[in-house]
Amino acid sequence: MVLPHHDDTLFSTVAELFALLSTPVRLKIISVLCEGEMNVSQLLAEIDTTQPNMSQHLSTLYRAGVLGKRRDSTQVYYRLQSERVATLCRAVCAQVALELDPRAAVEPADRLLPAAAR
Repeated sequence: MVLPHHDDTLFSTVAELFALLSTPVRLKIISVLCEGEMNVSQLLAEIDTTQPNMSQHLSTLYRAGVLGKRRDSTQVYYRLQSERVATLCRAVCAQVALELDPRAAVEPADRLLPAAAR
């Protein structure tokens, strides 16, 4: 696939997405929510951060359309809303994991491969 070099909208949109994903806590949230929906307490048990920091990142991801949420009594449960973002994060994290440790257990479907290798 050849990208149009002159399409400023395309590159601006991609840059915004990468900026949104540029925070390790947000990547961890997305990774954890790939397993299924969770409330803030469950996320805090998985991710080492403060409750205010977690809430700020959840809000940012929700406003961007990456996460969805539902209220159940006093709890708010978050889930991945954007499969595109989840797929992108899995692929990039898997590729970096392989580069850091070539023996890493990464599913072939999650790997980024050069176009010639596909």
